Amino acid sequence: MLPDCKPAGPPTAEQGPADGRPTIAVVGGKPKITQKAHELGLSVVYIQNPDEYDRAHWPYVDQALLVDYADTERVLPMVRSLHQSFPFQAVISLWELGLLPAAKIDNELGLGGNSLETVEMLLDKSRMRRHLNARGVSPVAAEVGRTEEDLRAFVAANGLPVVVKPIDEAGSIGVFAVRDESDVAPVVERFHALGKQLDAKDLAGDLDRFLMEEYLEGPELSVETLSFEGRHVLVATTDKVSTEAGFIETGHSQPSRHPEPLLREVEELVVEFLDVVGLRHGPAHTEVKLTCRGPAIIESHNRVGGDRISDLTEIAYGIDMDRYALAAPFGLLEPLRRSPAPVAGSAIRFLTPPPGRVTEVTGVEEVADDPALYDLVVSVRPGDEIPPLSWSDSRAGHVIAKGGTAEEAIAHCERLLAAVRIHVEPVT
Repeated sequence: MLPDCKPAGPPTAEQGPADGRPTIAVVGGKPKITQKAHELGLSVVYIQNPDEYDRAHWPYVDQALLVDYADTERVLPMVRSLHQSFPFQAVISLWELGLLPAAKIDNELGLGGNSLETVEMLLDKSRMRRHLNARGVSPVAAEVGRTEEDLRAFVAANGLPVVVKPIDEAGSIGVFAVRDESDVAPVVERFHALGKQLDAKDLAGDLDRFLMEEYLEGPELSVETLSFEGRHVLVATTDKVSTEAGFIETGHSQPSRHPEPLLREVEELVVEFLDVVGLRHGPAHTEVKLTCRGPAIIESHNRVGGDRISDLTEIAYGIDMDRYALAAPFGLLEPLRRSPAPVAGSAIRFLTPPPGRVTEVTGVEEVADDPALYDLVVSVRPGDEIPPLSWSDSRAGHVIAKGGTAEEAIAHCERLLAAVRIHVEPVT
């Protein structure tokens, strides 16, 4: 057995490829993904950080490679050796920080997944934007900068407002609007300070460079798709609610309430986009702004949407995006032939209390038995300190609700959210 490579528990004769089950390698992510793979009848190789793996995974994992999977120079030789003794037919990650390692493993072993070039492009926002602009698809003025002088030059060339954001992050980390000349210096300073404020394990790369883009004005939505050998199927459209600055998401709902003709334009753009970037397999989560010039691509990821959007999709459309992503390489589920019709409405709203020290959490028991409640998570307790709302992980929990329509689900969600109170006191 390899160093850092452990069986899921006490070895048995039934474990491993010898029992005839097809095998999938899963990189990172939450335990539910390994459980779903196991329930599909797959043998599971789990490549995970050591501190993210425990015996709760054992029922679903046949072989665990416990290693910092972001260190692909170390991981690839280990995976090659593991593959010789415990071969797998596909590798997948539905977790942002696992996408590139999974693509490198796929490329190294020739497993036939999405190309490394495509995955790298989707992770590198500047490269993706150059690629789109060169082909006239959703063109947006954009350049890479490092300094205050770079940002001032971009503003001079393109006017205000503009957006500054990391080249390869997600979760609203380090996204700033520059609305006035006086914002330029503080935004650059705040951006570069993030590298010292955030844990490196939460980051996809360094923060020495930033992407500057023209600001796209208008409502935002996301499009959840599944691709089958290059044929793209729109599964769901998700409306978003954000903070006043427009970058930290405070809620989502499905199905979208925008007019059907506009949603058809969005679908056409997203399908063209996925073709242009070369995505052929699995899920994608593509963010779109509805501007006065028409729909425009913000960014995309070859994974399911975060913020529990996949749960909203399962409620509203009856489609489990995770299961399709895991099953498709093995033909375990029939590929979707057309977009599903909505069967319900779903919504999520996030708890965003003011900064301070938590003194009390109330209302949880009152809403727990509400028939409209799908899920309630409060991630703080008395004594915890709540920081200013600066990125997705600053939120303090969420409420997910269901209803007959999106409007009904939103109404239920906001009613339940209002009932849960996180009381805080100033930190002195």
